Amino acid sequence: MVRPTMEDVALRAGVSRALVSLVMRGSPKVSEMRRTAVLKAAEELRYSPHAMARSLASRTSTVLGVMVSDLHNAFFAEVVDGIDEVAREQGFDIIINTGGRSPARERRALESLLSFRPAGLILLSPVVPATAIGKAAEQLPIVLVARSSRVSTVDTVNDDGEQGARLAVDHLVSLGHKRIAHLDGGEGTQAGPRRRGYIAAMEAHGLTPQVVSSEYTDAAGARAIRSLLSDGALPTAILSCNDFNAVGAISALEDAGLRVPQDVSVVGYDNTSLAALRHVSLTTIDQPRAEFGRLAAVALLQRVREERTEPVRHLLNPSLVVRNTTAPPATSRRSSDPVFSSTAAGDSAGSGDRTADSQAKSPERRSRDQ
Repeated sequence: MVRPTMEDVALRAGVSRALVSLVMRGSPKVSEMRRTAVLKAAEELRYSPHAMARSLASRTSTVLGVMVSDLHNAFFAEVVDGIDEVAREQGFDIIINTGGRSPARERRALESLLSFRPAGLILLSPVVPATAIGKAAEQLPIVLVARSSRVSTVDTVNDDGEQGARLAVDHLVSLGHKRIAHLDGGEGTQAGPRRRGYIAAMEAHGLTPQVVSSEYTDAAGARAIRSLLSDGALPTAILSCNDFNAVGAISALEDAGLRVPQDVSVVGYDNTSLAALRHVSLTTIDQPRAEFGRLAAVALLQRVREERTEPVRHLLNPSLVVRNTTAPPATSRRSSDPVFSSTAAGDSAGSGDRTADSQAKSPERRSRDQ
């Protein structure tokens, strides 16, 4: 059987294809009479996406919208896996859009998702202003992942970024590092907690914090390292704002003839699939990405089904995963090199993952209201 097209719907309804498109996108520019005719034709022809047509006609929806901050970051793909798992189990589909870490683009992406009349939205680490999120939350349920909110109609799922940064600093200090720099996440939504945790941990150990301006990308990580090299201020260890940034930092270090971890130790954040690749084997802070997605989807569907009205604030505990990019600092420096490159004081980097003993094997979850 040949699938009906938008042209078939237009012919059946006696309207133009452009008008059918407007109806399917939920445009308010279409009269109620023509909207009804188009939706009736779509139902009769079983036009795909007929589920959307039924949703528009009945003012209900089995679609969840998801806005991803950065399609290049594996963290978000793994969160979406968790969202999709719960959505499919509950008979919902998801549609995905991205704003490319740009507030202006995210505004347009948000408006585009709203035009599909979804049952609710999950926004992954959005950088769009809080006012735009609050306005959207007046129309439908919203859950934020990797961003905080005090709006009572918006639920959130986050990790404890301050604790995660402290775990990383404590690990590096335990290896003997004293000069530890943090490649900061800049305007990233979770950069603040990680920065605060890093500074607090450094000061608790009696060490001087060194926060370096950066962003959540590999290119930014590489730029930050080149800046440190140029200034002759390279530390013995780096805490990157995320795994993607850490990979860029490692690449720049190797381009400069330095070895990781023999010359410089590097810790990432997120524990994405990228970090676990054998040739990367990145020591990092684990966030349970799929669990983020599952919790977000469950919270959203509770709102959609009006099972609760009070806000939910999920805060998950991160854990340290030790791989092959951290080791004790080198014991000697090459006098002719202002940044140094020397033999490591022993090979402490083993193979495989060594999850910190102090951390639970499964993430501990704490839910609390702000």
